[in-house]
Amino acid sequence: MVLSLACVLAESARRHPDAVAVVEEGGRITYGRLWREALAYAGALRELGVAPGDRVALMAPNTASFPRLYYAILATGAVVVPVHLLLTPGEIAFVLRDCGAKALVATAGLAETAAGAAGQAGVQLAVAADTGDDVPAGLDTLARESRPAEGWVPREPLDPAVIIYTSGTTGRPKGAVLSQLNLVMNVTTTAFDTHGLGPDDVVVGALPLFHAYAQTCAMNAAFRVGARLVLQRRFDAAEAIRLMVREGATVFLGVPTMYVALARAAADAEELPALRRGISGGASLPEPVLERFQEAFGTTVYEGYGLSETSPTATVNQAAFGSRPGTVGHPVWGVEAEIADPAERGRIRLLPAGERGEVVVRGPNVFLGYLGLPEETAEVLVDGWFRTGDLGVKDEEGFLRIVDRVKDVIIRGGFNVYPAEVENVLAGHPDIAEAAVIGLPDEERGEEICAVVVPRVRGAGPEEAERLIEWARERLGRHKYPRRVEFVDALPLGPSLKVLKRELRVRFAPSPAAGVPGGAAAPDAGAAAGS
Repeated sequence: MVLSLACVLAESARRHPDAVAVVEEGGRITYGRLWREALAYAGALRELGVAPGDRVALMAPNTASFPRLYYAILATGAVVVPVHLLLTPGEIAFVLRDCGAKALVATAGLAETAAGAAGQAGVQLAVAADTGDDVPAGLDTLARESRPAEGWVPREPLDPAVIIYTSGTTGRPKGAVLSQLNLVMNVTTTAFDTHGLGPDDVVVGALPLFHAYAQTCAMNAAFRVGARLVLQRRFDAAEAIRLMVREGATVFLGVPTMYVALARAAADAEELPALRRGISGGASLPEPVLERFQEAFGTTVYEGYGLSETSPTATVNQAAFGSRPGTVGHPVWGVEAEIADPAERGRIRLLPAGERGEVVVRGPNVFLGYLGLPEETAEVLVDGWFRTGDLGVKDEEGFLRIVDRVKDVIIRGGFNVYPAEVENVLAGHPDIAEAAVIGLPDEERGEEICAVVVPRVRGAGPEEAERLIEWARERLGRHKYPRRVEFVDALPLGPSLKVLKRELRVRFAPSPAAGVPGGAAAPDAGAAAGS
């Protein structure tokens, strides 16, 4: 049996050669042209010695260059290793060495950083032109001089297709190895069963394409059905709205920070797009944010859940089962998602509905393992299930609610506090634009709860912080409300636009010499009662 993720583009090029595949910065590229260009690059990569099974790292922005090079690598039978574009040359060099890359392919605008990384790792660098480049780069010249690949090289279903490196928030980055079957199944399920996409849809790709969410749910899902993918090189809410209106967008995929920005920008927009649906993933979407967006844009947002290790889609609110705010819906077709006892590490003991525990996933979307890390793979692949490290609850009707990351849970005075729950409440405050809740070291209670807040109006100080603490105290249990508030102009975001809580914990960690810095701290009312 043979199978390749490359067939996602190849088949749409065969069935819809004249349909527009990608819209980028005003330009349009048809499916037929995109596949021909990918095959030309595949021929060039073959001349550089790339063979089936080799790992080829890819650095490209949100332009047609990304899918063009992504599918060129797949067509050779090689494995794509997408690189986060905000990494330093040293960090990229680690990825290149860890995956044993045969080559690094980068667009011209990223060539300087790519050259530094390739030099450190001792890996050959191939540079391709990008949108707007007047002069062809080396890989373009080689593509013109080489014989194009005739098609995609057959692969086995369990052969690796893509290696996604985790962000390394808990240590060194790990390469999650995704098979051809993992991705072809997840793309097909996402396109047809969860998003309900068709060839008339216009999908907005504002998420960074090097991320699993963008690759599967935006780019590959659109290509699977012959839909149109509209790319935004760098997300800007006001420009995204204008782009969606101009291109007649029907589906928007984003993370919560994007929905916050879009809901805010909608007030000043001359016209809003007629979206058929929004898809949210990557982190929990606070219900007040969901409500503000849906009210402004007049559409339903379907929140979903997944990880790089699950290709990534595991569960989504789906039309077939109904949508329930505050949950991530039901497992996608062919996938199981259950709640297990987090204390039992050597086996999976499933818990009944209504009990809180660790989310575990089983199905064709679960990855092959972490590259070169058998012990860490064995820790998360247990009894045929993948241990996600996320805490959740599944209700009697099968809706899954993610409570928080196991490692983000704050233990204050022996009580578990889930930051996502506190953030959801804070999102309902009229003066808060965004909020992230973290635990900070505390001598008396182990950890103390700190809310890092982006106010709607700048200039908030200690008095506003004290009022916010009192407001939260009225709406949260005594062990849950933040005792400390810090105001910032913006929350730090990673390459996938998730809030970098580790940076906030470092920034606001209490100094033994200086005491508690900045912000405001509340007196610990009710401490004697164990709050």
